[in-house]
Amino acid sequence: MLEVIDRALAEDVGDGDRTTEATVPADAVARARIVQKAEGAVAGLDVAGKVFERVDPALRWTAHVADGEWGDPQRLVAEVAGPARAILTGERVALNFLGRLSGVATLTARFVRAVEGTGVKILDTRKTTPGLRALEKAAVVAAGGTSHRFGLYDAILVKENHSALAGGVGEATRRALAAAPEGMKVEVECATLDELEEALAAGAQHILLDNMGPEELRDAVARAKGRATLEASGGVTLANVRAIAETGVDYISVGALTHSAPALDLSLLLEPL
Repeated sequence: MLEVIDRALAEDVGDGDRTTEATVPADAVARARIVQKAEGAVAGLDVAGKVFERVDPALRWTAHVADGEWGDPQRLVAEVAGPARAILTGERVALNFLGRLSGVATLTARFVRAVEGTGVKILDTRKTTPGLRALEKAAVVAAGGTSHRFGLYDAILVKENHSALAGGVGEATRRALAAAPEGMKVEVECATLDELEEALAAGAQHILLDNMGPEELRDAVARAKGRATLEASGGVTLANVRAIAETGVDYISVGALTHSAPALDLSLLLEPL
């Protein structure tokens, strides 16, 4: 986390905050209130607090809500107090992290709410902002989502291009299962019901159903008959996620959680002490 924060501060501050240094007395102290301006779930509070700490360890950070907690506009999210120059220098980077991660948490919470009662889990994907994957996936989990594999190294997911180069879904499945270290999850992407049958016959226990409609998904659930967990993926929106969940799949992965979540609008209001 600190490496990411330091890069962000270096990008924004460079060799100095010229405006603050020119206008704010060096001995000025202040308190700032961070307020959310739209309803949503907050995430990234620890990151924002660490930003201010890296700018000046004398700053005192107090979070008033928990990561993943839903709230209305004008809710007080956090406060930071101490040297005024340091607060102003860290403000934008802290709010950038907080807004981005709260946006991910907010969209995740909306999807989780949409499938409530079905038993389906909402998964994230690897479609994350470069360098921010750990933070964005943590925001998903804070809002009630479930983290999929973190990277290429901690699980095997056989996708259509792997299958094409391996000679088909069945052969790719057999190769993946044979090569997987003990305990590593192996999942196989299937775009058709015929591919589903191939994967099941080859021993797949986790199957990703790519861009299938509700009727196909229900058929896939019936064919799998508990032999494999099923994940629906592709074209998932808040408008159709409930219908997808009601087909009986176990998981629904949503790339939009991290690649298309709009930032939550927050503001920092400062008062001199």
